[in-house]
Amino acid sequence: QVKLVESGGGLVQPGGSLRLSCAASGRFFRISVMGWYRQAPGKQRELVATITSGGSTGYGDSVKGRFTISGDNAKNTVDLQMSSLKPEDTAVYYCNAVASPRAVLGSFNYWGPGTQVTVSS
Repeated sequence: QVKLVESGGGLVQPGGSLRLSCAASGRFFRISVMGWYRQAPGKQRELVATITSGGSTGYGDSVKGRFTISGDNAKNTVDLQMSSLKPEDTAVYYCNAVASPRAVLGSFNYWGPGTQVTVSS
């Protein structure tokens, strides 16, 4: 199946920038969509950004204009460049992938363990 590992989280000041990365590995035929979600304490998990294998992107309203998602199909990686960070961006950020594993029909949703992003002065 698919294993996702995030990296790049940390502590930044308001207005600062941070870049998150996610790498997918395992036995699968292809990944159709990769993206980022986040969850703050006491809140629901929310969409941050997604990117398809064709390069189509989408963003949550709260991050539009500040975050940029990019991917590399050959390496099965996805990055999230975050700028103009706000305290309300503080959350655990999770990498997500929709992939088709080998020997299994259909596509499934996979999640990484998450990486903490804290925006505070």
